[in-house]
Amino acid sequence: MSSYDLIVIGGGINGCGIARDAAGRGYGVMLAEMNDLASGTSSGSTKLVHGGLRYLEHYEFRLVREALIEREILWANAPHIIWPLRFVLPHHKGLRPAWLLRLGLFLYDHLGGRKLLPPTRTLDLRKDPAGAPLREGFSRAFEYSDCWVIDSRLVVLNAMDAAERGARIRTRTAVRSARREDDRWHVEFEDLRTGAREVATARMLVNAAGPWVDSVLGGVVGRNGAHNVRLVQGSHIVVPKIFEHDRAYFFQNADGRIIFAIPYEHDTTLIGTTDRDYTGDPEDVAATDEEIGYLCAAASEYFRVPIRPEDVVWTYSAVRPLYDDGASAAQEATRDYVLKTDTAAGVPLLSVFGGKITTYRRLAESALEKIEAELGARGTAWTAKAPLPGGEFAPTGYEAEVSRLLADHPFLPEALARRLVRFYGRRTWAMLSGRDSLAALGEHFGEGLHAAEVDYLLAAEFAETAEDILWRRTRLGLHGEAVNRVALEHYLSGSRQSAREER
Repeated sequence: MSSYDLIVIGGGINGCGIARDAAGRGYGVMLAEMNDLASGTSSGSTKLVHGGLRYLEHYEFRLVREALIEREILWANAPHIIWPLRFVLPHHKGLRPAWLLRLGLFLYDHLGGRKLLPPTRTLDLRKDPAGAPLREGFSRAFEYSDCWVIDSRLVVLNAMDAAERGARIRTRTAVRSARREDDRWHVEFEDLRTGAREVATARMLVNAAGPWVDSVLGGVVGRNGAHNVRLVQGSHIVVPKIFEHDRAYFFQNADGRIIFAIPYEHDTTLIGTTDRDYTGDPEDVAATDEEIGYLCAAASEYFRVPIRPEDVVWTYSAVRPLYDDGASAAQEATRDYVLKTDTAAGVPLLSVFGGKITTYRRLAESALEKIEAELGARGTAWTAKAPLPGGEFAPTGYEAEVSRLLADHPFLPEALARRLVRFYGRRTWAMLSGRDSLAALGEHFGEGLHAAEVDYLLAAEFAETAEDILWRRTRLGLHGEAVNRVALEHYLSGSRQSAREER
């Protein structure tokens, strides 16, 4: 029977962030995820590392300040998957007045110790290229800074780093029960690939199951009537590219909500998100016709060319597990996180409610304070200056890394080199070790995905299926038939057979 200091339930950003921080301080850690890493909320975000400009209206100044500080910390830790993005906020007559927008952006510029990101500026939309795609009548806008993140890869990199520091990461592993006995947690797991069950023990249990956090409390731990989270659905649509420049838009809506329109994967535009209470199984969440229509109509209030539901090429949706603070409307519910410790029978349980991608690292530090209070301190806070795997270069060093990769591997097409550095950073060199031609990268599945990359994802990044690879590791699934999924699945079945034979 395996024994740990901590067993973490949930392979989203919070669970992986806590596992990484704890492993780096010397705790024995196991993490169990019932699906793939980042298969829920953490891959269904708007892909932003941001302070949350609209949260200022709800007086969440601490959360905004913490998030603003985290932007540049995370950018420095993962400059391959995080980079700056400028946002254009048009002034809409009849909605929030210009003075209020300027005040909010002044606070946004100065609350968080901004160093590298450029400050807010005012635009004349009659002259600036950002005004070209917009309807007539928008003459003034404010442009400010936040960052873009490949959200699912942020989760995977935290899990990788946790594993490299000694944590055991188990995907496709469901926690069936957890009971307190003999001053420890006795946790029963089921391997969902084989049906095999086993029991491990831990001094402390961390419930970071996201939308399923209350389900874990009720169905696994046995606490009846647990209700701590408010499930809020956020959906996004992807349409063909609307504008040519590389900035994003922040649009105000007459109903008080906001949406973003963001350049996405070179030839499309991402529009989102919605905010609506959700009552179903989080695993079944999908964008509704109503949400798609809402996003199209909201964006069409601003863009010169109307956006219609038939223009949508892809949608995605996720359930945000917000802490239930009793807010009357979903968009008013707090985005802050809440950590609760239960020490019944002297065996501690830590449950994580709420949170957002931008503050996951600080959430993990706060969780470690509670873990240390129960298990005793080991080490000190360390993640603020610790690059994630592949991110061991300067925040502004992406172009230099691409140039270096092309110099070392001149056979690579530039577009492929850029994608590899963007997704894997300096780990790209390990992936390509010993390869001296495109042919040496092995079978090509389309869009620059070769067997060498697939092998790396299987060996280093916990990927197992075509879905894992095409959507949560590379996002190449967006290219549809350009990637030969049948050939990829055939290759993966052969890899699994080889692995079984080796065992």
